[in-house]
Amino acid sequence: MIQIANAPCSWGALEFELEGASLGYRQVLDEMAETGYAGTELGDWGFMPTHPGELNKVLHGKGLELLGAFVPVPLARAKAHASGVELALKTAGLMHDAGYSSAFIVLADENGSVEERTRNAGRITPEMGLSEAQWLTFAEGAGKVARAVMDRYGMRTVFHHHCGGYVETPGEVEKLMELTDSGLLGLCLDMGHYAFGGGDPVDTLEKYYPRIWHVHFKDFDPRVGREAREKAYDYFTSVEKGVFCELGKGNVDFPSIVKKLRKKGYDGWIVVEQDVLPGMGSPRQCAANNRKYIESLGL
Repeated sequence: MIQIANAPCSWGALEFELEGASLGYRQVLDEMAETGYAGTELGDWGFMPTHPGELNKVLHGKGLELLGAFVPVPLARAKAHASGVELALKTAGLMHDAGYSSAFIVLADENGSVEERTRNAGRITPEMGLSEAQWLTFAEGAGKVARAVMDRYGMRTVFHHHCGGYVETPGEVEKLMELTDSGLLGLCLDMGHYAFGGGDPVDTLEKYYPRIWHVHFKDFDPRVGREAREKAYDYFTSVEKGVFCELGKGNVDFPSIVKKLRKKGYDGWIVVEQDVLPGMGSPRQCAANNRKYIESLGL
């Protein structure tokens, strides 16, 4: 049975060092539960309690399941792999010991850390990409993280492609999938990031379905996307302008996606993410609107 969750990034709790304070985890979880969601992701390390017993108590008290945790690692730098593995194991250990051993490590590049990629999010050209040697390093690092998490905790890792990082475009997603072990590293398909990166999420769902172990529902506003290209917005300006709009208000074909997921027998979670910057918009109302839209799709 498909269940619906949300994530702290929908309340402005992002992994980046940004101005402005995001809401505290208690308010975020309160509003998440009140607007009809059954689960959450952990958010950046330290956003929620880092003691397993306290984390379990907080989530259990809200009736929320924990599905995964976002772990950013600059995988193109071999010297960062060891610390990346350490962070992933620390994060996986917290979730495992809190009683959520089926949760995923949602591995990603350290998005926003490479100036050229951040400045050109949504309009990446091949010249801005990794060299063949860097690709091998990147893939090796992702494999190290996934293997370490599996060996120690028996937990799975999915890679989250993301604008502002080195795996954004359809070609870059394809390259990483080719270079990594299909039994070890899955794909977290984020509909909005894939659309912003120039791809069709419906086609990609079909192409990579056996490796899609985790799903993020995010919409993409093509009007803001065009404006970002014309005015050369960086990634954060695009987010501030609302490139990730409420579900059903952009161009992601969610009815077709839901139909495909059902046809293929998907029984995992769908995690709603409407990335906003700290203090931006009305997260609770957006969460309610997004849940209502998903209900209109029969979920």
